Amino acid sequence: MSVPQFVPTVDNLYVISYPERTAKEYDFQSLLSQSKTCERNGEVERACNLRYDGVKRLIDLLPDEDEIVLDWEVEENQDILKLLRGSAIDHFLVGDFDMAAGLMEMTLDMDPEDHLETTKLLAYCYVALAEYELFDEIVNDISDKYPEKEILKMWSEYRQTNVIPAGELIHFKRNFPVFYAEFTAEEHLVSDEYLNDIESEHPSRESQARELWLQTEHLWTQFPGFIEALQSN
Repeated sequence: MSVPQFVPTVDNLYVISYPERTAKEYDFQSLLSQSKTCERNGEVERACNLRYDGVKRLIDLLPDEDEIVLDWEVEENQDILKLLRGSAIDHFLVGDFDMAAGLMEMTLDMDPEDHLETTKLLAYCYVALAEYELFDEIVNDISDKYPEKEILKMWSEYRQTNVIPAGELIHFKRNFPVFYAEFTAEEHLVSDEYLNDIESEHPSRESQARELWLQTEHLWTQFPGFIEALQSN
């Protein structure tokens, strides 16, 4: 059995090349698919382990001397990036922000155009790690159309000063009222109606706000005070 290689193209991008008989532990497409199947079957820990094992194998293959920027148009490359980002999210959700940030930075190094919108998650990690200079370097790369940008800016300032900036709060209330209502609500029920809506092709803003809350809830438990301050305003 052989292992895949990263091969440069004429455009100074890289593609991953799989040999005809790829060792199963280096078949990143298969590992990603297996991890998704495990999640659907409720085997979350196994899914996380599959992704992390794949990431460790992937790191072993990266050339030390070259900057690897993957060609997004190649499907196999997309699977590599999704595997990296997926493992980063696994670490993010259990509060291992150092590892999560490292994997997200690696994802962005290989995908500078950020097709998977990894920058938003990395910004959360930087605030959690109190890396405010790094946060300031990337927060403007997040589009103003995302409510996460306002949440991140308010949370960063709150962590540093214990005060939510009035201007950002006004902007958040005015431009993202559904998200403000969700983040200041007393309950965040995961109902069948919500699950059906969020899995639909065009989920409602209310379901998107609930999803964002659920994705970040562990932060507000680990770093208490911010949500309570938001509710008091």
